[in-house]
Amino acid sequence: MSVVVPITAAAPQAKARRSSMARRGILFVLPAVALLLAIYIIPMIVLAIFSVTDYQLGALSTKFVGLQNFQKAFSDPVFLRAMANTVLYAVIVIPIGVFLALGIALLVYNRKRSRAFWEVAYFLPVTATLVAMATVFQFLLHPSLGPVNAAIKWMGFEPVGFLSNPSLLIPTMAIIGIWQVLGFNMVLFLAGLTAIPKDLHEAIRLDGARNPIDRFLNVTWPMLGPTTMFVIVTTSISAFKVFETVAVLTKGRSGSEVLLFALYLEGFEYSNTGYAAALTLIFLIIVLILSIGQTLHMDRKVHY
Repeated sequence: MSVVVPITAAAPQAKARRSSMARRGILFVLPAVALLLAIYIIPMIVLAIFSVTDYQLGALSTKFVGLQNFQKAFSDPVFLRAMANTVLYAVIVIPIGVFLALGIALLVYNRKRSRAFWEVAYFLPVTATLVAMATVFQFLLHPSLGPVNAAIKWMGFEPVGFLSNPSLLIPTMAIIGIWQVLGFNMVLFLAGLTAIPKDLHEAIRLDGARNPIDRFLNVTWPMLGPTTMFVIVTTSISAFKVFETVAVLTKGRSGSEVLLFALYLEGFEYSNTGYAAALTLIFLIIVLILSIGQTLHMDRKVHY
């Protein structure tokens, strides 16, 4: 004989169960929320507060200055030069670092026996410490001791001051930046190529596209859209975050100023914490706008 539970009695039980499940859900989410607050939200709030003050590291008092720090940034020749150098660095690194990695991935993808070797060889720079590698490049590009200038002199040309000529500093560091991101981007493109169904290549070959370039333009390139979008966004962020090569190779001398090194100098060398906080917010806004803009622009052209 079945027992019928009145609706009026079942409703409070269901409500209690839902309340209990909600409490459990909050308990599960709480550690992640606390971590998010401690690592991201609270530091950003403190950064925003510092950016509107004249606080200096170690000072016992501070004064509210409003937007003066931001106005000072856009009239500061050092900051404007650092921004221009960073943009130039990014303009060199992003297209070459993306499309050269794609070309290498296409070459490595069809290898059978040596594919693993080339993957490891190109990925090694990603695992290396950039500070140590910058020191190696400092030796390679040395005007009198470095093998690069030795090869240039052997060919009958004058040695090149890669790290002493101000006009060559950003392009030289951009070459190092390309070398740094090339392996990681190549691995991402290899993963994208592996995910493309082989049936698509066979189908377009049967349709008459026997030229590899036609197959690449009609199948491979469109199918690599999501991977390409991700690679471009991550490479752009890495390019704007250039710091280690400048710190090791040039120490920020004239011609090599970049945004992050300018922030470092203001915040830790000159102890202008308030001004450095304002520069940091400007830097974060630039990277955020660039990333969102690239994603929205490319997402309309991507085939999922």
